[in-house]
Amino acid sequence: MTEQQRTSFFSCTDLHSYYGESFVVQNVSFSIEKGEIIALLGRNGAGKTSTLRSIARMEAPELRQGEIWLDGQPLHEMAAWQAARCGIGLVPEDRRIIAGLTVEENLQLAQIAPPKGWELERVYEHFPRLAERRKQDGNTLSGGEQQMLAIARILSRDIKLLLLDEPYEGLAPVIVQEIERILNGIKEIGITTILVEQNAVAALNLASRAIILDSGEIVFTGAAQTVLEDEKIRQEYLAI
Repeated sequence: MTEQQRTSFFSCTDLHSYYGESFVVQNVSFSIEKGEIIALLGRNGAGKTSTLRSIARMEAPELRQGEIWLDGQPLHEMAAWQAARCGIGLVPEDRRIIAGLTVEENLQLAQIAPPKGWELERVYEHFPRLAERRKQDGNTLSGGEQQMLAIARILSRDIKLLLLDEPYEGLAPVIVQEIERILNGIKEIGITTILVEQNAVAALNLASRAIILDSGEIVFTGAAQTVLEDEKIRQEYLAI
């Protein structure tokens, strides 16, 4: 373990991930302090989702090189279910709500295996819309409500690092505002988060730092405010 890995709450070093023989993440290294929110940005195909999936130890893409440490635990040596038990919580872009189960049953299912996180009462306090729909089939919720359920389901486990993949994707502006309210609440609580989002301005307003990927490699690391204020960076790597 390097000095950075010993002192950082989360770190990944020299990640190289592949789909078959095609690399999607190359030489990616960064660290996060506890309670920090990072915006992981870039154009479509830059490697953002692949980086999140590599951290979560999903089977694809295949991590062929690099180390991932979370609170002293070597995630790079683990399968996805082991990384989840160590505190990784991934909210994927497709949300993966379980059809045939109610909102409440989706939340309860997340708590079957330890470690448990928020109790139902706390979830409903932060997600009042889910409380109103607790007996409704989760698969029949609107897109925004499904996103709320996907986030709430992860918080029902005792996570250390929240990975959010495109939480605003396909949502109406009024629902985006509601998701922003929820994410600001998560920020105030101090949950360490990596946020991937095409709505770069929204992500940058939430995050303290930004990491920009291009063709699977890091091309910028710095304060989120710097990206908001630097038109050249935004145009070159984010097209905004």
